[in-house]
Amino acid sequence: MATIDDVREIALALPGVEERTGGHTGEPAWRLKSGQIAWMRGPTGADVRSLEALGRSWPDGPVLGVRVGSLEEKEALLAAEPGWLFSIPHFDGYPGLLVRLAAIERDRLAEIIADAWLVRAPARVAKEWLAEQGLE
Repeated sequence: MATIDDVREIALALPGVEERTGGHTGEPAWRLKSGQIAWMRGPTGADVRSLEALGRSWPDGPVLGVRVGSLEEKEALLAAEPGWLFSIPHFDGYPGLLVRLAAIERDRLAEIIADAWLVRAPARVAKEWLAEQGLE
């Protein structure tokens, strides 16, 4: 089980990431100059209604939104890891996923956040970071 503190520690360890408070939610979000990579996400009334119409409900516990590289990647991840990843109608057509923190292991969460960071990071910085991690 991962926590918001785990998200914070993982995200802020990545080059250039800053934590900000979401303007309309008051929840923490992590971003680069080029945009947001992860954010805490609670349900809106519209989210609850649209999920109910589908016979689903918002999960218990904290939920993290993350960027992914493409809609194809999103679909592949949703199919492979339905235990802790999900989406909502509001995210249709958007390259982002929702992560049930209470259901995911910290190591897997770190991979997902790093992948979100790679989507937004400058190419040179991403290449250097991947080399430092022995991933390139």
